[in-house]
Amino acid sequence: MESKFEHNKVEGEIYKRWERSGAFKPFDCAQGHRPFTILMPPPNANASLHAGHGMYTIDDILIRWKRMQGYSCEWIPGRDHAGFETQFVYEKHLAKEGKSRLDFDRQTLYVNIAKFVEDNSGLIFEQFKRLGFSADWDRSVFTLDSHVIEAVFGTFEKMVKDDLVYRSDYLVNYCPHCGTSLAELEINHSEREDKLYYIKYGELVVATVRPETMFGDSALAVHPKDKRYTKYVGTEVELPLTTRRIPVVADEMVDIEFGTGVVKITPAHDTNDFEAGKRHDLPIIRVIDQLGRMTLPQDTTVPEINGLKVKVAREKTIEELQKIGAIEKIDEHYLHAVTVCYKCGRDMEPMTVPNWYIKVEPLKGAVIEAVKAKKTQFYPKKFEKHFLDWMEIMHDWPISRQVAWGIRIPSWYDTKKEDLYVTFLDQEKKPLRGQVGELLKKYSFREIESGLQTLSAPIDAKYIVSEVKPGEGYLQETDTFDTWFSSGQWPLVTLKEDEYSSRYPTDVMATMSDILKIWVSRMMMFGLYAKGEVPFKNVYLWSTVTDAKGQKMSKSKGNVINPIELVDKYGADALRMALLFGNGEGGRIPLAEDKVRAMRNFGNKL
Repeated sequence: MESKFEHNKVEGEIYKRWERSGAFKPFDCAQGHRPFTILMPPPNANASLHAGHGMYTIDDILIRWKRMQGYSCEWIPGRDHAGFETQFVYEKHLAKEGKSRLDFDRQTLYVNIAKFVEDNSGLIFEQFKRLGFSADWDRSVFTLDSHVIEAVFGTFEKMVKDDLVYRSDYLVNYCPHCGTSLAELEINHSEREDKLYYIKYGELVVATVRPETMFGDSALAVHPKDKRYTKYVGTEVELPLTTRRIPVVADEMVDIEFGTGVVKITPAHDTNDFEAGKRHDLPIIRVIDQLGRMTLPQDTTVPEINGLKVKVAREKTIEELQKIGAIEKIDEHYLHAVTVCYKCGRDMEPMTVPNWYIKVEPLKGAVIEAVKAKKTQFYPKKFEKHFLDWMEIMHDWPISRQVAWGIRIPSWYDTKKEDLYVTFLDQEKKPLRGQVGELLKKYSFREIESGLQTLSAPIDAKYIVSEVKPGEGYLQETDTFDTWFSSGQWPLVTLKEDEYSSRYPTDVMATMSDILKIWVSRMMMFGLYAKGEVPFKNVYLWSTVTDAKGQKMSKSKGNVINPIELVDKYGADALRMALLFGNGEGGRIPLAEDKVRAMRNFGNKL
């Protein structure tokens, strides 16, 4: 016998032997084998292995254990197109070439991203094999496979018929850099110092960190119990740098202790202001566009600010206010909370953007009832309460994203009947924007359609849901489904039709705890909506893999551990044991090379 185990000499050959023997295929249920099914959380299509993927080892152990017990085990792998995430990666690739998404029409951008994904995909499955995962690789599903797209279209069409889908220009979190709206769960919150400007609106003074949005102010507000300002309620004040006058209203949302106790109401660019605007029937005046540039109303007296980027416009606005003596003072070190994009880290812009929404109230009740009835059980148990608490407060879900990569929403608008605005590239690749009817006086419909980048339809516009163009003169919605809308149907698109009677609900869904709300909740809603039954019997939430000090791994910290390098050096079993040894439920797993080396030595002794 060899004095030590040389993993490099045997692991690859053993894995090939397993595959050749069909060891990962399920036994025939017709011969009395009970089914046991796990669906692999699909990694991003263009992703490579990171330490967290090593936790799929838990699935592999369960599958191997049940296989040895005689179960007909099916572990179905797959890949997620990861819409916005993948487009973001591709745009970084474009930036290195001095290009951006705005240089391409929508269809060309989609094709380019598809090629990019194809060139960079497939690696992760080979890396999974290096870790010894015994999935049925022939059953792999990609969330842009034709049958998946067809199923997603079918779900959307059914939801439209069931009156669960609507369009709204409700205020959303929008990232101008990435060019899309994001759900509340997809933004980060942080604190930072900014300047707090005290601006004179006639006799009243308002404190704000966003002076550039004042062009969209619809009112000033004071607290109804603040006696300092009682006499001003119901009057009007001049809005600086415009020819407009705005009312002063009383509203309990005002914090008397903040600033001067007077706040500006800008319904188009602040969540609280949006709600206040509805209460007081105030106009919504949008002054920042989706490229992050100022679009001022005609009543401005400083038209030179129009078209400027937000931060440049902020400085210019202050400069103009100082010229007219409208700045009382500036607090240079005001600490406040800000929202930033979870991908690019830039400031989010709250703005009114037409989006598609799903009504969750009719869907979430069945999920809550099923969990309380223990039809789906959570491990660790504490996550059941986390899950139920989230379901109770879940708001309607914005399912549209303003990106090209993904499943395009199959709704069509009649250009002859609807007041549509589009952005498109002409034959010289010059971007043009305008109302379709006006553009058709100079450009052909074919030119507009082939060069189409974005389309904007009125909220009350009529549309037809169809997988194919319903007739001449129709343009398709340019938004795509949120990637969680398609991956939320994972249990509905991975099983074959004849397997649902025996393998649905599936047995275990093991995944990261940080996507409990954003993914597991959606799979539960879709499963119960489509099948009347929960999609899985058990949910296991992995611990989070960290560095040796318990810190989250990130490239910026320089503490990222490449699992394949550890496998090359110590073998798959050593890494698998290091990830699971001492692993408590739902906590953190510190991973260090010393631990992997120790597991290798322990394995050698065995």
